[in-house]
Amino acid sequence: MDSRIPRLRRKLARIPYTPHRSHSFGEERHAFRLGPRLPEARADAFEAENDVELPRPYRDFLTNMGGTGASPYYGLIPLERCALFTMNRASADTRTRGFRRAYRPTREGHLFLHVIERGCSDLALLGVTGPLTGRVLIGNTDGFWGPNVSSAPDFLAWYERWLDHMAGGQDNRALLLTSPRLHVHPQQYRLSPKI
Repeated sequence: MDSRIPRLRRKLARIPYTPHRSHSFGEERHAFRLGPRLPEARADAFEAENDVELPRPYRDFLTNMGGTGASPYYGLIPLERCALFTMNRASADTRTRGFRRAYRPTREGHLFLHVIERGCSDLALLGVTGPLTGRVLIGNTDGFWGPNVSSAPDFLAWYERWLDHMAGGQDNRALLLTSPRLHVHPQQYRLSPKI
């Protein structure tokens, strides 16, 4: 097990009780709770079925923290529902790249696993083959905008960045975090009568 897992558990447990934390888009759906841990045998079966090896930090998260639930956006997708995608080549007219579903295991091109639900055609992907293995990418199937590759070196670092930014009350456009806004009740600023 990755040594960061216990620290991530502690940080996640504190988030709902952290004053002045950021709002995370989609948090209402997962409420900062993780689903049951994924058994190693199910991770093994997924790898064999799809002829891929899950990046170790992501696999450690699933088998030691939880297989669904709390994450940026709407939450972690159960592994059995995660789909593999390949990146479309940029077209001459748009110069952007979208992603398309890989319907059968293939070693052609680079593969990305759809791991977090973002909604609509937007995707939160994890590289599983090629030079971006282990890195989180944000993209979409439409190709309206090119993929955004996280600077975090792996899934656990990316997840911890989300927790840290949220606990710190920071805005983070890529993670769809909004800092807390001060909502002042108008009666708090009632003017005193002139003397």
